[in-house]
Amino acid sequence: MARIEMVMPKMGESIMEGTVIEWTKKVGDTIERDETILEIATDKVDSEVPAPESGVLVEILAEAGETVEVGKVIAIIETDATAASTASAPAKEAEPVAEPPAPAKEETPAEKPKVEEAPKPAAKVEGTTPPQRHGADGRFYSPLVRSIAEKEGLSLEELDSIEGSGSHGRVNKQDVLDYLEHRSSDTPAPVAKAAPSPSTGGGLSKPVDTSSATSKGQISAGEINVNWPSGNVEIIKMDRMRKVIADHMVRSKQTSAHVTTFGEADVTRLVQFREKNKAKFKQENGFNLTFTPFFIEATIQALREFPLLNSSVEGEEIHLKRDINYGIAVALGESGSGGLIVPVIKNAGEMNLHGLARATNKLADKARTKKLTPDDLVGGTFTLTNYGSVGNLMGTPIINQPQVAIFGTGIIQKRPVVVETPEGDVIAIRHMVYLSMSYDHRIIDGALGGAFVQRVKQLLENFDVNRAI
Repeated sequence: MARIEMVMPKMGESIMEGTVIEWTKKVGDTIERDETILEIATDKVDSEVPAPESGVLVEILAEAGETVEVGKVIAIIETDATAASTASAPAKEAEPVAEPPAPAKEETPAEKPKVEEAPKPAAKVEGTTPPQRHGADGRFYSPLVRSIAEKEGLSLEELDSIEGSGSHGRVNKQDVLDYLEHRSSDTPAPVAKAAPSPSTGGGLSKPVDTSSATSKGQISAGEINVNWPSGNVEIIKMDRMRKVIADHMVRSKQTSAHVTTFGEADVTRLVQFREKNKAKFKQENGFNLTFTPFFIEATIQALREFPLLNSSVEGEEIHLKRDINYGIAVALGESGSGGLIVPVIKNAGEMNLHGLARATNKLADKARTKKLTPDDLVGGTFTLTNYGSVGNLMGTPIINQPQVAIFGTGIIQKRPVVVETPEGDVIAIRHMVYLSMSYDHRIIDGALGGAFVQRVKQLLENFDVNRAI
């Protein structure tokens, strides 16, 4: 017999353990190499774990709900299928298992966010080759996907034409069902994007579609049922992600003495600069120029002048951080119903505006396509949240531990304001935005917190409209 040990995989720096969510295969099932056989969860993301080799699953050593250290053996696979079928009696043929597995409520695709560009109709692709394990481009198709394809009469050529939403572009069950639905109706398949901002503002903190099931490195964000209850009281159990968010928020409030300071900035020059350059920027780079990198750049410059804001409290010690690893709060699902996650731009302090814009777009794209990895979510030293993306003026954000401050931006609105001129005061229409920062009052006093917000205000108001991006 040829047996191999399957271990809990490494899921990113500083992540030393994971929790088994569910096994998609049971003892005695035949498995194929790279086929998903279980899902694991960390406090950052949920991930699929593929089989390292083809064979038969003969022993499971970590049950669902069990937390396992990275590197620990979690299963035994018999690569000699004949021997394994004798050793694992009775070894039934593997039943089709959804890839990735999803709760029953996700069997019907949830309403997707609005689309940015309507794709071409999912027209039928002619072909006669039956579904195979691998497509013409080498892409792997799971037994369930092939089973659905055979049942619905899809050829291998049609499978190859489907854009997969799984890890590395893999096609999962929902992708096939969406393709069948839109092919039959000859309507475009929706492409998820962040919901548009009701203002000229806009950043990463926008809803991201999470209606499809989890794939490797993908965000698990079960949405809370918001339907009106049929009875006087309806009990809704928190999913794992909601529990993690709840624990993180409560722990932050218990750890830090929160204080929030507000400011207001005239960003008319910034708005004019963006309007002047956004079309050329989009043409040269292939993605939109949002206001997020401008806010990041201003706060990074302020952090250089007030380094205590880029630190953490460890017991009775203050740890100042040289690197500025910039976290951006992202709301998941429609109107944030899927939870909150904070991907991090590593070494953001070394980037220029163009680099920040590119890094921001990359994180946004990974969030929308559910390809964030644990490494994308650790190591942050300062965080930005944009509650203005959903039309709000101001907010009092909760610090993302173990950081000591989080900066917030509201909606950018035209408002009449008093402007001082050499000829006297006049009332003018200006683009205004409220700024806020919550900070840890254990080490940051009100004077320092207020000075930081005012410095960011000055940088935004005195933006150089003649600069290059």
